[in-house]
Amino acid sequence: MDGRDLVRSVKAVGSAGATQGLRTVRAAWRRRRADASGLPPRGAERARVPGPVRDVEPGPGGGVVRFDRSELRIIVAVNGAVFWGWDGAGPEPSYALANRCPEPDPRAALEPDKDGGWRVVAERVTVVVSRHGAVEVLTPGGVTLRRDLPPRWWEPVGGGPARWMQRSEVAADARFFGLGGRASGPRLRDGTYRLWNTDPGRPFGPDDDPLYVTMPVQLVVADAATHLVFHDSSWDGTVTLREGAEGAGSGHDRAGSCELRMDGGPLRCWVMVGTPARVLLGWASLTGAPALPPAWALGHHHARWGFGSELEVRRIVAGYQERGLPLDAVHLDIDHHDGHQVFTVDEDRFPKLPVLAEELRRDGIRLVSIVDPAVRAEPGNAVFDSGTAEDAFVRDAAGRIVRGVLWPGETVYPDFTHARVREWWGRLYEERLAQGFVGFWHDMNEPTSFTAFGESTLPRSARHSLEGRGGDHREAHNVYALSMARAGYEGLRELAPQERPFLFSRSGWAGMQRYGGTWSGDVATGWPGLRASLSLVMGLGLCGVPYSGPDVGGYDGSPSPELYLRWFQLGAFLPLFRTHASLRAGRREPWEFGDDVLEHARVALVERRRLLPYFVTLAHLARRTGAPYVRPLWWSAPEDRALRDCEDAFLLGDCLLVAPVLDPGADRRAVQLPRGRWYDTATGQAYEGPGQVLVDAPLSRIPVLARAGAVIPVRGDDGGVELEAWAPARGRTGGGLVVTDAGDGWDEPEIERYVARWVGSRVVVKREGEDGVSEPPHPVRVRGLQTG
Repeated sequence: MDGRDLVRSVKAVGSAGATQGLRTVRAAWRRRRADASGLPPRGAERARVPGPVRDVEPGPGGGVVRFDRSELRIIVAVNGAVFWGWDGAGPEPSYALANRCPEPDPRAALEPDKDGGWRVVAERVTVVVSRHGAVEVLTPGGVTLRRDLPPRWWEPVGGGPARWMQRSEVAADARFFGLGGRASGPRLRDGTYRLWNTDPGRPFGPDDDPLYVTMPVQLVVADAATHLVFHDSSWDGTVTLREGAEGAGSGHDRAGSCELRMDGGPLRCWVMVGTPARVLLGWASLTGAPALPPAWALGHHHARWGFGSELEVRRIVAGYQERGLPLDAVHLDIDHHDGHQVFTVDEDRFPKLPVLAEELRRDGIRLVSIVDPAVRAEPGNAVFDSGTAEDAFVRDAAGRIVRGVLWPGETVYPDFTHARVREWWGRLYEERLAQGFVGFWHDMNEPTSFTAFGESTLPRSARHSLEGRGGDHREAHNVYALSMARAGYEGLRELAPQERPFLFSRSGWAGMQRYGGTWSGDVATGWPGLRASLSLVMGLGLCGVPYSGPDVGGYDGSPSPELYLRWFQLGAFLPLFRTHASLRAGRREPWEFGDDVLEHARVALVERRRLLPYFVTLAHLARRTGAPYVRPLWWSAPEDRALRDCEDAFLLGDCLLVAPVLDPGADRRAVQLPRGRWYDTATGQAYEGPGQVLVDAPLSRIPVLARAGAVIPVRGDDGGVELEAWAPARGRTGGGLVVTDAGDGWDEPEIERYVARWVGSRVVVKREGEDGVSEPPHPVRVRGLQTG
């Protein structure tokens, strides 16, 4: 960039932003210079493939297969997951794994296969390795689910990290899901998807990729079985997918394909096979159980960039209370900080923040604070000074502290891949707790640094600890937010040990569910943004992150009353239910859109409050099983191809089917039903699945259907738990689970199991336990009797 470019950049931001513009340009220059000196050119490269098998070494759970130019380690773990790594790569170290690698399955052994290959036979999967290095994953019945062709590496002649490529084939009928938060999903069509956590710098829509949370995690659903594959490398890469096609008549099938290209890191992966529920259970056992949010976090949250003062917060809260609208949390954005600096308060606009927090808490409303990783680089700033004393900030290859630009101006960035830095950062949350905050919202943590050109992040040559191994930002970038979440979560566990932390993060990586959830980022206001919101929540759930939700109404612009209401109605059935908008957008309070919208939004809010016991139950089940709250319609029937291709409706747990309205002007919509009987919860009308039905979707509500036989915990008029049972079909039974969690601590609640069945002319609900069957301790209301 020459001087003329600099002038143009400064003029573009206007006089008020001239200083920020100069800082941005200077940061970009520094980043380019740092990369030019810190990253040597790759130069000439040498390609390599494994070559033929030379020998094998059996070991626990599998063994090592040696080729002429590489070796492959295979381990079948006791939880049924299969690991393999090339060039001696093992399962550890790994940011994704919650604990040490699971023990090998002693029953699995490496044995000879046909044509000079080898295989490992386990209870749930068979892995076959050809004599040239292809790896095939088969069901116990011998059906091929995935075939990885021999990998290829490109190694710099002068030394350095190797790039690599892995091509794979899947069944012709298979469908791809996952890869983190993808706005175009949840089903991933043909195309190339980048693995690099990215702030797009503007509100995004379905065509924008990548976004804030990318993961090399694929969930592949086919007739034969579902399998999850995770390539454990945090480097930049791309995944190119192509769905297969089944031959018509006497035609040949065309297999689906996946081509994964990574700029570095080990070539190692995990594979889990089975039903979707079994696969997600295995994934959670490997990468960690989802953090359990406090019960209040499953209610309604309101946020706005631009509250501006305590007076405005009180005005908004009073607006909810005067209109009888439930509200559980208020989120304060960066404008409550002193100069946008993290872990500070603007005392002119928020002079008595702890008093405000206590008053809100007495009314059942919690206060949540935004936390950015960037620290203003200014001596005298307490966070900067303590971080400097701790040697906490990321440095470049020459040992200088890396500087960027974010909201506070010139900033520096903690190296969260160092345990000592995480401990230092975790202690800083004491200031937030003293201000009365009980929840935390991590933002701008890809990490983002404003630049005038190129990528809006740190230099790729920036140095990181990586738990003492050492490395640069090419490896640390995608796990930066994950490590920040760990720092915050572990710090809060130390500072407030009696309460479950509430933390959600804009960016993250595989395993982020251990520390909390995420939200869908700055989605563009519009009907495509509404559809993208659902795609992101469903896709993240299939990658093991069950707690997420969008900015209701979109981040920018002013939604029409209809769009806002349809978004609000969808949000009421998602795990994180939050209204939020940018500084320049219109307000997001329900009463700003007219009396009709207000009354319809009230219905949605009251229904969310009524369903809180069900959401609490789903949260506990997610922690125990890894199953997401929001599930695709094919969750229990992945072999149903009509369900597999349905992306505009979802299951909320096992009991409810939610069909949001995603198009303007619609007052009816088609709903694809899974097998069994389903009741419209508004009218009581019964429908039989599988098949497609047309249901009413007036502006006042979106279609919600209950599974016949479901027993759903709901909130009664007195605030206690009641059971809403939907009559099973004649000759069948039903049931449900209830987890009653009144507190936000660590006590383990009891899981109550209920069964519903016809006894003569009435439906009876009983509790099942170790002592047999007993009467429920909660009031029971049976619905659907008129069609039972």
